[in-house]
Amino acid sequence: MADCLTAEGQADDIHSDAAGRQGVAALTPGAIGVVYGDIGTSPIYAFREALRATGAAVPGAGEVPGILSLLIWTLILIVTVKYVFLLLRADNRGEGGILALYTLVRLAAGRRSVPVLLLALAGAALFAGDAAITPAIFVLSAVEGLGLILPALTAYVLPITLGILLVLFVVQRRGTASVAALFGPICVVWFLTLAGLGLWHIADEPSVLAAFNPVWGLIFLLNHPGVAFVVLGAVFLAVTGGEALYADLGHFGRRPIMLAWFCLVLPALVLNYLGQGAMVLVHPERAADSFFAMTPEPGLPLLVILATMATVIASQAVITGAFSMARGAIQLGFLPRLRIRHTAEGQSGQIYIGSVNWLLLAGVLWLVLSFGSSSALASAYGIAVTGSMVLTTCLGMLYLVRGKGLSVPLALLVGAPFLTMELVFLASNALKIGDGGHVPVVAAAVTGFVMWTWWRGTQAVRARVAKLAVSTGSFVKRMRDSSVNVIPGTAFFLTGDPDIVPSALLHNIRHNRVLHEQTVLLTVETLRVPCARAEERASVEPLEGRFIRVILRFGFMETPNVSRAMAHARAAGLKFDVMASTFFLGRRRAVATGSGVELWLDKAYVALSRMAADPSDFYHLPRDRVVELGERVAI
Repeated sequence: MADCLTAEGQADDIHSDAAGRQGVAALTPGAIGVVYGDIGTSPIYAFREALRATGAAVPGAGEVPGILSLLIWTLILIVTVKYVFLLLRADNRGEGGILALYTLVRLAAGRRSVPVLLLALAGAALFAGDAAITPAIFVLSAVEGLGLILPALTAYVLPITLGILLVLFVVQRRGTASVAALFGPICVVWFLTLAGLGLWHIADEPSVLAAFNPVWGLIFLLNHPGVAFVVLGAVFLAVTGGEALYADLGHFGRRPIMLAWFCLVLPALVLNYLGQGAMVLVHPERAADSFFAMTPEPGLPLLVILATMATVIASQAVITGAFSMARGAIQLGFLPRLRIRHTAEGQSGQIYIGSVNWLLLAGVLWLVLSFGSSSALASAYGIAVTGSMVLTTCLGMLYLVRGKGLSVPLALLVGAPFLTMELVFLASNALKIGDGGHVPVVAAAVTGFVMWTWWRGTQAVRARVAKLAVSTGSFVKRMRDSSVNVIPGTAFFLTGDPDIVPSALLHNIRHNRVLHEQTVLLTVETLRVPCARAEERASVEPLEGRFIRVILRFGFMETPNVSRAMAHARAAGLKFDVMASTFFLGRRRAVATGSGVELWLDKAYVALSRMAADPSDFYHLPRDRVVELGERVAI
């Protein structure tokens, strides 16, 4: 994700393109490694699974050209046209992804829409299902190549896969900055290898170049009606990394992503698929493992090692994306506060969320042990990705109508071709439900339930608190002639609404009968943009008497660091001595009081609230200067 803070803690102008700040030449290799790590490993299994889905004992001219045509045109239409040409232009202050697209629609509408909210929740939940299965299938498919080097090693594929995954997740807490420097060069070598192997085998059967004609794909679908749907589900594996194009927009910028796609990634993928097809036409017996069979036996160990490195990189990108998605969901109020740790000084995008990391690891290990092979996992892969793509297209059409002012018929004309294709892919992947496709669906359903429950409970608590709220204006006026004792120092009282007196302040006056000589009503506000600019980070407004209102603003892709943002408050006019300051927090404990289904939802919210991170940690407050006052809120 975009790095919102510099080493000094000042916000960059995130309206400027990332490529303009760091240079296209510097960012393009990184985009190749991070953005395309997922889609770049698809040749290992996509063509193989599509051939297997045909059921042909000896695949030949009746299957290969049609499947190649479907693969090529899926890459062109879904990735090139939809993501590269269209969605990369729908950015929220330079950021992309389904949550950024949701906020664009939300801002354009000017009000909250529950159906649009549900689309965003479903999209984020489906990403969770995808994040669990991607590392499992990627690493397992690469390690299975060991069996081609030494058949005796086949028995050790699972232990080696589990070991690689354990190491991958354990090192997450150390950060990925140093490892990320290797991503680009390794993936450049990987894509050049894909292209080289493809060109080598195309020379054996140049007739495969006819697959660029989409008619071959249509002929295949018409001639194989019984298996066409199943084959489409396997073909979709070739574009499962397409969402990363949009999600990583803020980190690299539009130009490096486009340059990497057209100059290296797309040609390499197409050439490799064509090379696999040419090889199978000449040597049908190699169809069972068409990717690793492309290389001569002496070069096989190097290809397996390179493939393993590429799949680990792709898995790393998904894990990092899960951390970023979770942080965005927390800031938008879809998840409870989780402890977020920065792993690189001054790099806002380099974060680690322990609870997300270990949940993902448990899910990935369970998937590897349960399915046992990449072929079995392939049946479970794709549903979450197709569902997420469908929801992205729906939100994209809504944005065209509400944000760009297009008429509904024109927006449908733009989005209908992509939506139709993706719905067909979704339907074809739905056939896998009984063979393991239910796994990402269940994971998405659980995640979606958690997010909806938390959002619903949070709204209920806010509504309850609002009924008992005391307005700031009337309170400040009443305190002018108050008899409470005034003590030296500055007190910061955190409040979610700057126009409402925080409950901690009311409790402090009621029970302790004291008021600090400077009382700051501090609100941490989450903007509907990924990152806040320096000039909008803090605002200071003197109120009557001893009261001051301070608002600190953070984007939904930032971690709210109050201690660091205080420098912006000082620049805005707030004067205080850190050593003579105290932060007061009002910790609310929700109590379920409903009935029926609502009671169970309320209980689920109460259970989730107990898992929330300590607000002192979440807001990065000085722990030795924090006082917490609790209250119970019935919902």
